[in-house]
Amino acid sequence: MDFNYDKQMGKNIRTIRKKKGWTQEILSAKLQIAGCDIPRGTLAKIEVGQRHLYSHEIKALKEIFNISFDDLFV
Repeated sequence: MDFNYDKQMGKNIRTIRKKKGWTQEILSAKLQIAGCDIPRGTLAKIEVGQRHLYSHEIKALKEIFNISFDDLFV
């Protein structure tokens, strides 16, 4: 795992979430509805780069945010 990659991905997720006006609780609920069980506390760790994202979680985030993979990975 690459810590810098995880940290940048978390920053991107936080930025997109805030642009949508969503709290961590809202995003966590949307992820859970999509079948991705990520509690708010875990989401907080993802956003600061302390927890790695798995491929199914990245796909769920892309779909929930309604963005391209490029937008998520920028």
